[in-house]
Amino acid sequence: MNISATIITFNEERNIKNCIESLLDIADEIIVVDSYSTDKTEQVCKAFNKVQFIKNNFEGHIEQKNFAVSIASNDFILSLDADERLSCELIDELKKIKSDNAVTTSAYSMPRLNNYCGKWIRHSGWYPDRKVRLWDRRIGRWGGSNPHDHIVCSKNTDNIQLTSNILHYTTPSIKAHVEQTNKFSEIAALELFRSKRKVAVNFKMLFDPFFTFFKIYFLKLGFLDGFYGLIIAVVSAHEKFLKFAKLKQLKSQHENSPS
Repeated sequence: MNISATIITFNEERNIKNCIESLLDIADEIIVVDSYSTDKTEQVCKAFNKVQFIKNNFEGHIEQKNFAVSIASNDFILSLDADERLSCELIDELKKIKSDNAVTTSAYSMPRLNNYCGKWIRHSGWYPDRKVRLWDRRIGRWGGSNPHDHIVCSKNTDNIQLTSNILHYTTPSIKAHVEQTNKFSEIAALELFRSKRKVAVNFKMLFDPFFTFFKIYFLKLGFLDGFYGLIIAVVSAHEKFLKFAKLKQLKSQHENSPS
């Protein structure tokens, strides 16, 4: 099995080195598609001989990831976000799969362990957070709704569940999480607006945040993650509120705009 690793980046000089290093023993090529970073992301990437660094205008997470897949040399794709890396155990597990010449399985999912402000989060709905990240591009591609993408595979695709973790270094601070929430809620609201789906905006703006907090903190045992479990529940609920508040604003602006 020959594997092409794909990563998309924008101003990821803090994370990208560790991400690439975790792929070196697994990937036959590493493709980084960058959205014209203004920091040292390009310099860091080009220090690795195995990395093919390409700049491409960003039209959305799904579109950018599918572009990266389309220019890969191999059909089997291993995709990571820049703030992720393979654990040592997962590297060993993938080496065994790669060395198996009789591989017929088309997709492999793996648990993702999230690090939030320096703490590993094992509840709050954040673990095992299983993702398909190794697959045959002939039977699957990135789909979903920006910014929350996922691999959409053909029906009856075999999916082997690996046991070792992707390590995801989400945000280094509460401030960074809040800033990310503002950005992601903007993208989600715009996607929902463009889809023209009928949404009970007022209802969802008022009640979805409460449901989200209750689900994360109580049903998903977020309280076992301590202080940061509480923060995750509150900020996630706030993201729901922002998403529908921004959607309501977009709808209002559209209705009041000159025809």
